[in-house]
Amino acid sequence: MTQLNNHNVGSLSAAVETPTYDRQAVTPGIVHIGVGGFHRAHQAMYVDALMNQGEALNWGIVGVGVMPGDKRMQQALAAQDYLYTLVVKHPDGEYQPRVIGSMVNYLFAPEDPEAVIETMADPAIKIVSLTVTEGGYNFHPVSGEFNLDAPQVRDDLA
Repeated sequence: MTQLNNHNVGSLSAAVETPTYDRQAVTPGIVHIGVGGFHRAHQAMYVDALMNQGEALNWGIVGVGVMPGDKRMQQALAAQDYLYTLVVKHPDGEYQPRVIGSMVNYLFAPEDPEAVIETMADPAIKIVSLTVTEGGYNFHPVSGEFNLDAPQVRDDLA
């Protein structure tokens, strides 16, 4: 299997759409907190589409992770030069794989909160956005009830 990164993206099958823009020319314009599947399949994909049209090269995305599990996302994206594959399923059942290149960095806030603040305060940043999971967090996986015993909830209530 080919490792997805800037060096190898050009060697992917022609069936996989790849960025047509110079990723080295992309500069940050958006900070997005909560880089999950929804963000990657929507906001980042639309920014990538604009970049493929020669627009928005100053709207690169800096992802920010705040939850403990986000460290894995940072590591995975960094290993791939912040590229990832999105597979779109069309109404006719056709699958369309494409590589998204609009993300230019990913910061893990618990390790370096100052870098997050500095990045958000950068005059080049035009948007700070965030995604919160539809159901939120701290729900019991079986009952669906809000979990007052979750450490984050207890800390907030203290």
